[in-house]
Amino acid sequence: MSFESAVDTEHPALAFPQHECGIFAVFGHPNAAVLTYYGLFALQHRGQESAGIVTSNGPGSTFQLHRDMGLVSQVFGADELERLRGTRAVGHARYSTTGSSTLKNAQPFVVDCFRGQIAVAHNGNLINAAVLRDELESKGSIFQTTADSEIIPHLLAQPSKNGGSPLSVLRRLEGAFSLIIMSESEIIGVRDPFGFRPLVLGKLDGAYILASETCAFDLVHAEFIREVEPGEVVIISEAGIRSERPFPPEEQAFCMFEYVYFSRPDSIMGGINVAKVRTEMGRELARKFPVEADIVVPVPDSGNYAALGFAHELNIPYEHAFVRNHYIGRTFLQPSQLIRDFDVRVKLNLIKEAVEGKRVVVVDDSIVRGTTARARVVNLREAGAKEVHMRVSCPPHRFACHYGIDFPDPEKLIANQMPMDEICKYLGVDSLGYLDVEGMVRATGKPVNQFCLACFTGNYPLPVDPELDKYIMEKREGRSKALAAEGAHPTLFADLK
Repeated sequence: MSFESAVDTEHPALAFPQHECGIFAVFGHPNAAVLTYYGLFALQHRGQESAGIVTSNGPGSTFQLHRDMGLVSQVFGADELERLRGTRAVGHARYSTTGSSTLKNAQPFVVDCFRGQIAVAHNGNLINAAVLRDELESKGSIFQTTADSEIIPHLLAQPSKNGGSPLSVLRRLEGAFSLIIMSESEIIGVRDPFGFRPLVLGKLDGAYILASETCAFDLVHAEFIREVEPGEVVIISEAGIRSERPFPPEEQAFCMFEYVYFSRPDSIMGGINVAKVRTEMGRELARKFPVEADIVVPVPDSGNYAALGFAHELNIPYEHAFVRNHYIGRTFLQPSQLIRDFDVRVKLNLIKEAVEGKRVVVVDDSIVRGTTARARVVNLREAGAKEVHMRVSCPPHRFACHYGIDFPDPEKLIANQMPMDEICKYLGVDSLGYLDVEGMVRATGKPVNQFCLACFTGNYPLPVDPELDKYIMEKREGRSKALAAEGAHPTLFADLK
């Protein structure tokens, strides 16, 4: 992916959005674990930090769980999959948006409570996580992780008189969430009432499948049935499938960045192929900011289709001048001054002969901080490009995201800090053009009121109160300090003399 795709030398994890997660589930198939493995493999682009699968054979059987840090292919081998026996499975591939990058935060989360065994896999971000966690801890809940997702099994594990029914528990969640919950008798798919994050339903050999994207169905040859609708709860059991709607209706706010960057181009989102939308975004961009040039160069991979549309619209040759290294591990040594621009070149290298002496248009999906885009322009100039023009297939990012994309503080967003002419000068390009909101939405063929555009416009569909989170965290810290001052921690078991 090309979204600020090189590694930030100071903050490697912040060079691209630590977004999203991939979730997948199977109900009623003898090879549930293997299917889930392949499903997660197809969703690897949504989370490359950790992976996990939990399986079950239904009522009376013990859940089997394996999870670890790394890619799906690194976490699971033949031995691990052999141990994950069962006809039901839930899988998760993670990128952290809330909580640190450690094994204890890997999902699915599994608990054993009065409702029996429960497994939870979550894609999104709960904006009331601090409030809920503070409430649960005050009642005695003990959290094992720093992830907001762990709040969900804790709520489900509350006795009915305190926590209510599972459906009433779901109504307490606020924010972006596509969930898969496995109990001993059911697998449940949940999509928040705004529909921020995708969730789709499929079928294979009589087994039902849930996944983040349709590309996962293609890999396992499953039939795509439909999307789980915003605010819908799909309950799958031996009796079949039924739908519940426990949430008050809201105006849809699907994350536009699924089309711009996150989703695989071969997936169907909202009934439209993602590659087709990106190509049309490129055409819209070309119509808004045409330029005379010799070649159009994409920043791979998510800039490919926008660049193709741009090139076709203006009848300019399309050429892959940037070569992407697809074999970057999760971590690597930073040689600092030893290799200049290593953080850029390690992922994308330039074919000098393709750009030398030419007027080049570089098409990228987005620019966040601008550091990697600037370094690419330097590389193009050094390679002898006669002119360098930058085109971006989405509007400028000026605002933070609170719904599951780890965009940085607004002060670190270049478009929040500089006007367009200064950004152009900072990047070192001959011209700069961003697609506007109207053109971006028009490329989807859908009305503007179906999307969350908050990172571009600052209009948040669901109000967020960062000050409340800050207050709760300070209150928790103060409570901890007060206990320490009273000597409560060292004398916790003093009464057991």
